[in-house]
Amino acid sequence: MAFRITPTLAAWGASLALLAPAAAQAQVQAGPGTWSANQTWASDTVNGGALTGYYYWPATQPTLAGKRALVIVLHGCAMTAAGDVIDKAADKGFNWKAAADQYGAVIVAPNATGNVYGSHCWDYASTSHNRSTGHDGILLDLVNRFVSNTQYAIDPKQVYIAGLSSGGGQAMALGCIAPDIFAGTGINAGPPPGTTTSQIGFVPSGFTATTASNKCKSLAGSYAPSFSTQIASVIWGTNDYTVAQAYGPMDAAAMRLTYGGTYTKGAAVTVPTGGSNIPYTDSNGKVRTSEITVTGMGHAWPAGTGGQNGHYVDATKVNYPMFLMNFWYTNNLRVAQVPPPVMSSCSATVSGSTITVSGAGSSAGGSVTSYKVVLDGPTPVNDAAAGSGASFSKAYASRADGNYSGTVTATDSAKGLTSAVCNIPAFLVGPPPAILPPSGLTVGTRTASSIALSWSAASGATGYNVYRNGVKVNASPVAGTAYTDTGLAASTTYSYQASTVAGGSESGLSGAVQGTTASAFTCTTTNTSNYNHVQAGRAHDSGGYALANGSNQNMGLNNTFYTTTLAQTSAGYYVIGNCP
Repeated sequence: MAFRITPTLAAWGASLALLAPAAAQAQVQAGPGTWSANQTWASDTVNGGALTGYYYWPATQPTLAGKRALVIVLHGCAMTAAGDVIDKAADKGFNWKAAADQYGAVIVAPNATGNVYGSHCWDYASTSHNRSTGHDGILLDLVNRFVSNTQYAIDPKQVYIAGLSSGGGQAMALGCIAPDIFAGTGINAGPPPGTTTSQIGFVPSGFTATTASNKCKSLAGSYAPSFSTQIASVIWGTNDYTVAQAYGPMDAAAMRLTYGGTYTKGAAVTVPTGGSNIPYTDSNGKVRTSEITVTGMGHAWPAGTGGQNGHYVDATKVNYPMFLMNFWYTNNLRVAQVPPPVMSSCSATVSGSTITVSGAGSSAGGSVTSYKVVLDGPTPVNDAAAGSGASFSKAYASRADGNYSGTVTATDSAKGLTSAVCNIPAFLVGPPPAILPPSGLTVGTRTASSIALSWSAASGATGYNVYRNGVKVNASPVAGTAYTDTGLAASTTYSYQASTVAGGSESGLSGAVQGTTASAFTCTTTNTSNYNHVQAGRAHDSGGYALANGSNQNMGLNNTFYTTTLAQTSAGYYVIGNCP
């Protein structure tokens, strides 16, 4: 054994039930909210050197079950935790701090011990993966150190691992070795267990998702029953020419085979920026895997805005840490989920210069501890303590004349979760203004996320306001007679009105017009071998033949010698030939 584990990993695994979080939502100890100094945790007698690295202990409270999540983040080859993963003065590295703060999670970023594969890689291709020695054992010991230290308040049911490249392969391997410990994985460009270092750039002949799954299950051994409550996210870039892109969907398919049962492929969902996520749900309707294709990303960690944006880190693409935390938090199968509260109604009435806002909400996990009222208008309101309980009504006096709109949200007592907004459509305080609203409001160009509007100039106007579904969308008056509303959902219909601003006065609202955003789907054409099509999820095997998903058109034998051009004409639907 490379090092001593106290208590033993076996004993720790057996004691998970004893460490389960209590029902009471007590405050846990706040951390410093900064990355630690360089740590030395253990000696690795197999690969050499000491396991060093950094951890982030947030000052915020946890958001699930009253205890913290623990996330192990593994760098790739030729990278270090200090140089690439953790936040520094000049950049945010892998950009984990914001996600950790939002979810109250502890992040641990270790350095790979020894000079594995000549580039300080993680030993994902080991032929002797086990829970006690090498990188597998020393990382499991690291997890145990944090879970067993009560000051961090780690929930053993919320332990996760993620990594890039060799770190992604190691994350997948550990998810297979210890499914009882890891509730979820995040695999970025990670070659699956059973592949060698010489096979990172291509899928070897005969190696399939079934091959990877069988290897995964063999690594788990007696711990395999814990796969029933594990989830996995996989991500890869379309410009990754270091690790074969086909490993991405293969990793996800392998985990579904490992988990067992039947799955439903969901529609592709756009993930800003450049990402497309395909969720798969099991027969119980639970999301078990996520597959994110990042358009235009090379071999890199997608950090989102503020990330390092260099040396295998891409700050221009998906914020994968935030996506992962939300994916793990929302879909964790080991912790009882409490939904956020729900607003059932909200409204506003006007009497003279007084606006009275009322609303009602409920919480499945407890009670509504507070309602927040936000009113936009000549005399705005931002009231985070408007009431509590099953309903509320609060008056706001001395409001200036003009148009108002607003929102109400509810926060619960169980976990401090906040409801979706309840919109209060635009309403008028005081007499109708003398100035007239603009005429000729028209919907112009529409994309999947934006709608362009234009209108005719109004006499005396110094600007205009635009209202979407009764809520003002522009922060300051629009100077011209056109406005583009952005950040919209695809294939969704919105109602728009406009008003005229003249000095300190605002007109009533114009008549409403409807605009529907375009579909987010873009047809794509792929020309490759039938084998690659099947591995990438564009086709499936039936009796040795490749059939296009959706259309079920026969593409010929499922091997590397038959090449077919497939066009994806709608989500999950492929036909032989090119896009129109």
